Amino acid sequence: MARFTGKKAKETPGLNMGSMSDIIFMLLFFFMVITTMRESSLYVKIQVPQGTETSKLEKKSLVSYINIGVPMDQYQSKYGKEPRIQLNDMIADVSDISQWVELERADRSPADRQYITTAIKADMVVKMGLVSDIKQELRQAGAFRIFYNARKGERK
Repeated sequence: MARFTGKKAKETPGLNMGSMSDIIFMLLFFFMVITTMRESSLYVKIQVPQGTETSKLEKKSLVSYINIGVPMDQYQSKYGKEPRIQLNDMIADVSDISQWVELERADRSPADRQYITTAIKADMVVKMGLVSDIKQELRQAGAFRIFYNARKGERK
C-alpha cells in the first residue's frame, strides 16, 4: 500500500513572463497614441491674468493662438525686452497678423473655416494698446471670433 502523507500547502504558480513583453508594448503603443506634442515652442513669457467670467472652449482644434509677452531670457538678446507677438513658431509684428490669419484659414477644411477662433494669450504686463492694435488687425482680416485666455478667478 502506498503511504499517504498529510496535505501539503499548494504553491501558487509563478507569473507567466512570456506575455509580459506583449503587455509592455501595448502600454507603450497606447501612450504613444494618446500623447499630443506641443505644436510650437514658446518664445515669450506668459502669465495670464485672472478673469471673473471664464468658459472652456468646445473644439480646441479650431483655435489659433496669438501669444503676447516679453521674450524669454535666451531670446532677449535677439528680440529685446519689450513685449512681442508670437504667431506659431515666429515672432511677428502687428502687420503680419492678417497674412497669418489667411494661412490659418487655408490649413483648415472649408467646413471648419467659419468656426475658427483666435485666442489671445497675453501676459499681465502687456499694454492694452498692443492688444487693441491686434484686435483691429484681426477685424480687418475677418477674424471676428476672439477669446482671451485667463486664469479662473474669484467673482466679486
